[in-house]
Amino acid sequence: MCLVGTAACATEPPPVPPAIAGPAMSRLESVKEAALVDAAKRTGVSRNLLEVLSAEAVTWSDGSLGCPMPGMMYTQALVPGFRVRIRAGGKELDYHAGRTGAPVLCPAGRAIPPAAGDDRI
Repeated sequence: MCLVGTAACATEPPPVPPAIAGPAMSRLESVKEAALVDAAKRTGVSRNLLEVLSAEAVTWSDGSLGCPMPGMMYTQALVPGFRVRIRAGGKELDYHAGRTGAPVLCPAGRAIPPAAGDDRI
């Protein structure tokens, strides 16, 4: 614990935001790896030639995880999750996931950006 006005306060590192600490960071890595495996299978591009454009913890604006299907209804609550964008050759793939589910490829033109104030990593 740090007391205001003591020298010890200046040497303590700032706390790590919850979105990037421990389990969330390892979960992001597993979501990213699953997305890379799926992208390699879908595109036929070797796994080592895929480029991760971004991998981040986000907050989705509803239960569609930023990838609503026409005619479907979704819970209207903020949902913590992840977004991984991968380039395979000239094609960009956008994967969305909740905190506990597997990443799902969101087709081009259907993706909705995460809610404002998300937890980017």
